[in-house]
Amino acid sequence: MIERNPEEAGMDLKTLLDTPPWDWPPDAGMMLWRILTDQRATASDRLVAAELAGDFTVINDDLADALLTIASSADEPEQLRARAAISLGPVLEQADTDGFEDPDDVPITERTFRNIQESLEKLYLGNSTPKEVRRRSLEASVRAPQLWHQGAIRHAYSSGDQEWMLTAVFSMRWVRGFDDQILLALKSGDPEMKFQAVIAAGNWELDAAWSSIIALLNDAHSPKPLLLAAIGAVGSIRPAEAREVLVDLADSDDEEIAEAVDEALAPADIASDEENGDEEQWVN
Repeated sequence: MIERNPEEAGMDLKTLLDTPPWDWPPDAGMMLWRILTDQRATASDRLVAAELAGDFTVINDDLADALLTIASSADEPEQLRARAAISLGPVLEQADTDGFEDPDDVPITERTFRNIQESLEKLYLGNSTPKEVRRRSLEASVRAPQLWHQGAIRHAYSSGDQEWMLTAVFSMRWVRGFDDQILLALKSGDPEMKFQAVIAAGNWELDAAWSSIIALLNDAHSPKPLLLAAIGAVGSIRPAEAREVLVDLADSDDEEIAEAVDEALAPADIASDEENGDEEQWVN
């Protein structure tokens, strides 16, 4: 194995942080694996490596195993364990969505997928698991929903603990059956709680959330992340009305806002094109 000194690792990580993942070098995954598994690496480098290792461009069985080993180890720092756990979420979702009929579609094997699911559930249920690690284990695992998640989310939401409630609302984005809780969370005074509720409402096309979403769009004091989430939710909940609602934001000088509007209107534009095509075919 090639020895890497801490300065080289730090420089490499900085390069990755400043570079879009699709432009990372071919050995990026191996470099991240080396840092994650090197107890001599600095805590900050390992934390950054744990964050980057979950990216689709590099994640594979080896990196997933390294992340899972860290998340499951009581000897590792709590912050690093939590970061490692949440980094497993995206690949779980991809594997759950795409399945394993074509191995080339998913960067991890089904065996690794099942191992991640079982290990994250065990971490969540573990009495000795630190709170932050338990929260991130739940947040990662819900991206491939299982039967136990509904009970876990209900317990977290009803706990009265703000951090656990935030985890619950975040998780409602992927697990059905929480419309009432999402609507309540939309009224929260906590911007992050409200942000997660907006995304969940949009994901489930929750029409009862419409008035709350519109209120956020019309509020000049809505934080930008909340505004962007509301724009996306409008396009999901009532795509036919999205253009009229978002017309004033479509020409925003803020590039992110303008792009969010374009993305929100895309489903409506596609539906309109299909309708026009059907009408032309009928006329002919």
